Amino acid sequence: MLNGKTILITGGTGSFGHAFTEFVLKHYQPEKIIIYSRDEFKQFHMANKFREYSDRLRFFIGDVRDRKRLYRALDSADYVVHAAALKQVPACEYNPMEAVKTNINGAMNIVDAALDCGVKRVVALSTDKAVNPINLYGGTKLVSDKLFIAANAYSGRKDVCFSIVRYGNVAGSRGSVIPFFQELAAKGERRLPITDYRMTRFWISLDEGVKLVIKALSEAKGGETFISKIPSFKITDLAQAILPGCEMPEVGIREGEKLHEVMVTREDSLMTYEYEKHFIVYPHFDWWDAGRIQEGGKRVEPGFEYNSGNNDEWLSAEQMKELLKDVKNHG
Repeated sequence: MLNGKTILITGGTGSFGHAFTEFVLKHYQPEKIIIYSRDEFKQFHMANKFREYSDRLRFFIGDVRDRKRLYRALDSADYVVHAAALKQVPACEYNPMEAVKTNINGAMNIVDAALDCGVKRVVALSTDKAVNPINLYGGTKLVSDKLFIAANAYSGRKDVCFSIVRYGNVAGSRGSVIPFFQELAAKGERRLPITDYRMTRFWISLDEGVKLVIKALSEAKGGETFISKIPSFKITDLAQAILPGCEMPEVGIREGEKLHEVMVTREDSLMTYEYEKHFIVYPHFDWWDAGRIQEGGKRVEPGFEYNSGNNDEWLSAEQMKELLKDVKNHG
């Protein structure tokens, strides 16, 4: 499906961009992968990492805020994976206009450039924080999701579709709880602070996140939100997996933080279908054709909610000990 195609990744020097690029180069024969990002130093290191594939890699210095630069970069692209965003919750709270410029205005620029440049498929990375958002980052990503879904209504006769993949923090991602606990344990601490003893999270690896994007690129017909079925874990069990027998003082939940990660809301349940290994939330608009619903799925019950606290699959501390052996800290 990706053979002979040109794929552009915004924010391509991040952990997702590295993993996606590696996966595609190993499993497909793309004509070209374009890494679109702002940091020349990260691009330099990425180019060295994938030196053997230099004939199929291109590096564009650019910002999703820069509409003209995006048009130039997308001129030959078949597919776009939109991973660029300002993601750090405190930074977005303190710099709200910058978050809006990147996460919302940048999304609008991607939509316009994709529509005008002949792009065939666009997949945008979303987050659990966009579901019933309680912080600015989540709010901007909710708007971004709406923009990409609505873009399908403006495609007219153009052969282009826009879809979304949604997942929470990748295991080992920068700023998440795993590297935080690991750093404390490495310093010899015997106490790992727990914000709330009831807190749960989903466990998704970077590889699983990449495969979900590949699925969306392969199967989307326009407007879908793809969500993987993945296991949950308790934060207290994670602490014991990283530092067995540690003390776990409860320090209180932080502003903008939720007890559980929510992927599918009760409101979305009316248009959510369950498949063997994932859910799809379909659009609920007059312009959307219900004939696009994929076969093999079952409509969930009204009022259904998929969150890390009501999941059917759970990881124990012992299981996480094994999984942590393969977790790298992602920048």
